[in-house]
Amino acid sequence: MKAKSLIFLVMGWIIPGLGHLSLKKYWRGIIFFLCIGLMSALGIVMGGKIYSFQTKNPLTILAFFSDLGNGAFYFLSKCLSFGLGNLKKATFEFGTAYLAGAGLLNYLVALDALDIALGKKK
Repeated sequence: MKAKSLIFLVMGWIIPGLGHLSLKKYWRGIIFFLCIGLMSALGIVMGGKIYSFQTKNPLTILAFFSDLGNGAFYFLSKCLSFGLGNLKKATFEFGTAYLAGAGLLNYLVALDALDIALGKKK
């Protein structure tokens, strides 16, 4: 595996679509950035929770790894203290699911950028 290919993987993980933009797949990169960014923004507006690493419950560990898939958005949420979750909102669970879904989708998008960089896909 080429080291340059791993750079595209990490770039795609940190900022959704950045790996594709670097590979000159502009439309894919823009669409991925907008879709994953919109999912994350909707999750926050709905009062969703971004999980930190906790060993109390195995499900919270899985939730942490799915939220970590949001890359820079995850680290930004920890620095600026948003995504704490609002249980009073009726949309809390949907917001949390949107945030987890955006993270998991971003993993797939970053792996897609890796496949393109390795020449396995156009």
